[in-house]
Amino acid sequence: MARDKVRWGILSTADIGMTKVTPAIMGSPHSKVTAIASRDADRARTAADALGIEKAYGSYEQMLADPEIDAIYNPLPNHLHVEMTLAANAAGKHVLCEKPIALDVADAERLRACRPDLLVMEAFMVRFHGQWLRAREIARSGELGEIRAVRGVFCYYNVDPNNVRNMADIGGGAILDIGCYPVTAGRFFFEGEPERVVALIDRDPGFRTDRQASVIADFGGGRQLQFLVSTQMANTQSIEIMGARGRVEIVVPFNAPQGQPTALLVDEGLSPDGHFARREIVPAQDQYTEMAEAFALAVLGKAELPYGIEDAIASMRVLDAIFESERSGGWAEVKKG
Repeated sequence: MARDKVRWGILSTADIGMTKVTPAIMGSPHSKVTAIASRDADRARTAADALGIEKAYGSYEQMLADPEIDAIYNPLPNHLHVEMTLAANAAGKHVLCEKPIALDVADAERLRACRPDLLVMEAFMVRFHGQWLRAREIARSGELGEIRAVRGVFCYYNVDPNNVRNMADIGGGAILDIGCYPVTAGRFFFEGEPERVVALIDRDPGFRTDRQASVIADFGGGRQLQFLVSTQMANTQSIEIMGARGRVEIVVPFNAPQGQPTALLVDEGLSPDGHFARREIVPAQDQYTEMAEAFALAVLGKAELPYGIEDAIASMRVLDAIFESERSGGWAEVKKG
């Protein structure tokens, strides 16, 4: 691609796109947001005007047909991720798709039909933040000793029946919405795939969604990912990478404040309360902008795509195994590709 900027189209006026990702894409040096689409033309125009976007479309299909758009950001509800990613790919667009990329492995595997000359990437912005990269660098350095465990918590409180996160039939629930983050953390910091998982899941009697889950994932060799997620608990989040001689804690691992510095705690166990921990400040950045820039550079042929469809499928295998453990009441094998 000869151009210096990727021309983006935003698929829907979803809140995450409007408030976080679209402004962040606009901050990417190699990106230009050209258009936004909604099923309501007035809503699309209002959103476009609010963000200074040139084009507004009253249907997704109209935007996909625009030859002046190179890439699509897909923040639609979970059950539409694969369907609209395939449609965008068929229309000749690269796609950055919100997580989780699908409802299950079978759904995700449909993406293998995508044209290989067009890029598809799951939008795990955390993988591009300097705090995650620095934490992995510390883990790789040997300072912590052998890495034995990754431990995570991600919870919020939401009982709105009209919120997509509480709609079981379209992919709502804690595992798909937020459990995918600690699963990504385990795969990112262990730099491998788990062999089996076991889960304890509690479901909301009205919504039928998994509102709380505790999970252990066995990465082999004694390495464990342990995490708790909930859609009906007080807001909290944390990630720790724990080794034989020390640990790293990412203080705000998932919803890092955009454009602000963040912090890591490196604790060598010198005191029970951790007051001797080393605090490392990670410079201010926007993880969504970093993600958009990495994707844009790959689209322009200036860098390799960090990860693609097969990585997303591998993540879905772990999520599928968690639900299989719920059904069986015991350990579930994470199937291989």
